[in-house]
Amino acid sequence: MFPHHGQPHNFSSPKWAAWFLKKWYARAMRNRLDPFKKFVRTLRAHEELLMNYFKAGKLYSSGIVEGLNRKIDLSIRRAYGYRSFELLEISLFHTLGELPEQEFTHRFY
Repeated sequence: MFPHHGQPHNFSSPKWAAWFLKKWYARAMRNRLDPFKKFVRTLRAHEELLMNYFKAGKLYSSGIVEGLNRKIDLSIRRAYGYRSFELLEISLFHTLGELPEQEFTHRFY
């Protein structure tokens, strides 16, 4: 029914992936290294997000995420010298949401 230890795993459904993670967590927590145990606790805390990958059925490619990260990175670089985080945040909203921007914030005569 479920894969045995030593066999290759191909977890394409949330049910199988959740089963594997629970078994892996139990084995990993027997490790004596505290940093490793901390890593396992971090994975457990984010398990719902990890399972979203399987629930989505691989409908989304990582290219979407990479493109979004690239836009954010470019916005942060353009924001160099902003005096507050709020201005950076507004810049990100305009870039990512493709909101209209004013040509000038002040009138110069």
